Amino acid sequence: MLKIRTATRDDLSAIVAMLADDALGLAREVVSDPVDRRYVAAFEAIEADDNQLLAVAVSPEGQVLGCLQISFIPGLSRLGLWRGQIESVRVAADARGGGIGRQMLAWAIDTCRARGCKLVQLTSDKRRDDAIRFYRSLGFEPTHEGFKLSL
Repeated sequence: MLKIRTATRDDLSAIVAMLADDALGLAREVVSDPVDRRYVAAFEAIEADDNQLLAVAVSPEGQVLGCLQISFIPGLSRLGLWRGQIESVRVAADARGGGIGRQMLAWAIDTCRARGCKLVQLTSDKRRDDAIRFYRSLGFEPTHEGFKLSL
């Protein structure tokens, strides 16, 4: 049975490998042994912040099969509504198509609801057609146009 839990430092190399496991990720991630210190620093910052949650999906044998990050965001709009921002959703290439992503997103939504969030949002690169179809199948709607500025 799949277990979804908070990620530990020991999961970091598997998470980075999943982040790099496609054409977009390969161009922006660094897979190395040991794990690049920038990932370690980011992991430590996430771990220390109560409004951040990095989670992994693990097989009964202990293999990391998926990951995601949730940011719990307080806001003034919508009467002080809290949002759950889901990012970095990945499933290991050899485990795709088996429902792991669907289980992870259901878990993430339930976790957001338990934290008092009234809205769950996510972004996906416009070039990730399969991911966009997947999120739509879960009921997510493309209600806003997103913008980014690299610094």
